[in-house]
Amino acid sequence: MFSPGAASMPYEIVLASGSAYRAELLHRLGLTFTRHSPDIDEQPYEGESPSELALRLAQEKAQAAAHHHPKALVIGSDQVASLKGAPLGKPGTVKRACEQLAACSGKTVTFYTGLCLTGLGQTDSLVDSYSVSFRQLSAQQIQRYVEKELPLDCAGSFKMEGLGISLFERLEGSDPNTLIGLPLIQLTTLLNQRGIAVP
Repeated sequence: MFSPGAASMPYEIVLASGSAYRAELLHRLGLTFTRHSPDIDEQPYEGESPSELALRLAQEKAQAAAHHHPKALVIGSDQVASLKGAPLGKPGTVKRACEQLAACSGKTVTFYTGLCLTGLGQTDSLVDSYSVSFRQLSAQQIQRYVEKELPLDCAGSFKMEGLGISLFERLEGSDPNTLIGLPLIQLTTLLNQRGIAVP
């Protein structure tokens, strides 16, 4: 149970994610919540766009966790990065991270983050987007960055909240938290609509 000094909630809140980044973001809202990491197939359907994939995965994660927590309010979220319409996954290895960043050098990548809030007879879903324009990066810059920050579990191969900010020329979007993985501005609106006062 995560309880960073929050007031008591009218019902249980569950974050349907194993991501430490999303849990850290949700902490910022001062909510008490538990985590449930659902096991779902994250492979895209044929012809599915990055934004459609992000929304579907957020919904499937929320619904899977809600099955185990039927009296809770469940937050599902998933993110898909897109370079020229092609999805960028988590690199997993240093070599793949360097290849991803080389492909992104001098280009704009759009991150689509799906959000689903379900429970108590109601489901709300949306997709928020955020774009990052990369500097022209040399192979040496890319190698130094990857070795220093090891962003191997991050779509797009960077951590915006760390040294990754040095890779960019421009950021465009309404909520920088969307880029990290959870659109807190939109989530706050949905929670307030459900009677959970934030702040």
